[in-house]
Amino acid sequence: MSKIRVPLTALLAAAAAITLSACGSSSTPSSETPSADAELTTIASGKLTVCSDVPYAPFEDFDEGSELGYTGFDIEIMNAVAENLDLELVVKDQGFDGIQSGIVLNSKQCDVAASAITITDERKANLDFTDAYYDSEQSLLVAVDSDIKSIDDLDGVKVGVQKATTGESYATENAKGAEIVAFPSDAEMWPALQAGQVDALLQDLPVNIEHTKDSGYTIVEQYDTGEQYGFAVGKGNTALLEAVNGALSAIREDGSYDTIYDSYFAVN
Repeated sequence: MSKIRVPLTALLAAAAAITLSACGSSSTPSSETPSADAELTTIASGKLTVCSDVPYAPFEDFDEGSELGYTGFDIEIMNAVAENLDLELVVKDQGFDGIQSGIVLNSKQCDVAASAITITDERKANLDFTDAYYDSEQSLLVAVDSDIKSIDDLDGVKVGVQKATTGESYATENAKGAEIVAFPSDAEMWPALQAGQVDALLQDLPVNIEHTKDSGYTIVEQYDTGEQYGFAVGKGNTALLEAVNGALSAIREDGSYDTIYDSYFAVN
């Protein structure tokens, strides 16, 4: 797993020159939140509200010992972004379908979506993505005693995927003859594999790597799909998009990104 080494465009100056309109849901009045330059606004005063589908380790997971209540690569990166913007991070657990479709962002339930979201043209119709922050691959996870050795062995086999993900798309297109079983999240997929309700999981490599920590499971194949993750904001939210891009650039330059990355993905 390699880091993206192309520097992100420095856009903090541009963000400081643009004013984001105050926004809010129909049930909760909006509140303006000035950033350090008193021009950027968010949906809750002094806070950057982030929606994430939890659990999806190592990117997002519950952590009762954390002040945020959550941990993971995405969470730590977004916390560094929030600190760079002089805002306090708040995390909301939301279903992935509502996140990737743009519903939770465009209805002003949160400012940013951070949930291992692969950047696709289809999603760009409803979301605006930041610069890519992570390269990913798909993978096939099975029990160590399984007869499944590759995607070619999935004919007549139940394969668990997460609904509305690129893993589901890849399985549908390439797992010929497989019975694709779509789950709301990894929180349902993983127990289904353990219980024998499905015979394999096809999803993002880092998440399946987490499951190999249980010695009873192994990854039999990886698929280089050229995917990249991006954080997302509501369509047309240019000021926030540029501010987050600028903060991402800043944490790359000061080494914070690499420190967080290495804590999750460095090979010993």
